[in-house]
Amino acid sequence: MSGGPVIPTLARVVRGLLLLFWAVPGVLLSDIAVALDFTWRQFGFTPTAAAAAALVFGVRELHFFHPRERVWRQSLHRSLVLALIVLALAPIPVWWSRAPEERFFGDGMVMLVFAGLAFLVSLNDSLRRLSAMLPDETLRTETRFFTRLNIGILAALAVGVGLWLLLHGRAPNDPSLATLRSLLESSRPWLLILVLILPVALTMTLLWKIKGVILASVFRE
Repeated sequence: MSGGPVIPTLARVVRGLLLLFWAVPGVLLSDIAVALDFTWRQFGFTPTAAAAAALVFGVRELHFFHPRERVWRQSLHRSLVLALIVLALAPIPVWWSRAPEERFFGDGMVMLVFAGLAFLVSLNDSLRRLSAMLPDETLRTETRFFTRLNIGILAALAVGVGLWLLLHGRAPNDPSLATLRSLLESSRPWLLILVLILPVALTMTLLWKIKGVILASVFRE
């Protein structure tokens, strides 16, 4: 790859991929740490808002690559809208940590979880489409496989969260089920982190590999 305007465009893509590489785990870490008050509450909205803003800026940087590819642009647009929703909900973990019994903040946390899951699904779709436009067949094959795996995991997680919400308000008749639900309630944040580690790690791996392929293509020329 070479040429006048091509290098600056690819530089923006690489910058966007690097931002997303750090922002994706950053959003998960900051939201959980602020919500559970791991001494992060003293920073207010700064950690969650900064991480979510990095998501928005990272996706925005990708828009300059192949701007006339309609399907690619539509995928990026979905990712950008979902990143903006995550940014709009950035204050929720702080408010929820201060008043977890308030239903409005609880509903906001549910919205944030689903917005985050939807963003990861959309981002994986965008990465698949981005790799399809790059001259590396191995990368395309690996990206197709891992994005399908990732989207499947995220979809199963979303279904699990939805089922938990449906059963959350119902009192179980069996005492053992009540004990199990109480245990799940107390360990809910840690379970969410544990389940999200794999799709987040796979997304970070894809971001890093695509960035490496672009840099290798530029310097090879």
